Amino acid sequence: MSTSAAHSEPRAISVEFTEDELVVLLGDARRIAVPLTWFPRLLHATIDQRSNWELLGDGAGIHWPEVDEDISVHGLLHGRSSVES
Repeated sequence: MSTSAAHSEPRAISVEFTEDELVVLLGDARRIAVPLTWFPRLLHATIDQRSNWELLGDGAGIHWPEVDEDISVHGLLHGRSSVES
């Protein structure tokens, strides 16, 4: 029996922030916490701008329209920061 890669990839379901971290909650119950310094656009965004996020591709990524930031779950799991950091 084979499974589709789309179904085996972790997906984001929610986003939270601490004072200095981006925390992404995954559908498999994991939490990924990374330093906000990895993503300067989010680091310098207001609380309202950080709160305005949307899931991309059924949770494969996260988009913040007001600060033009896109982050993939795959990238987070592999420790990839923004090229701007």
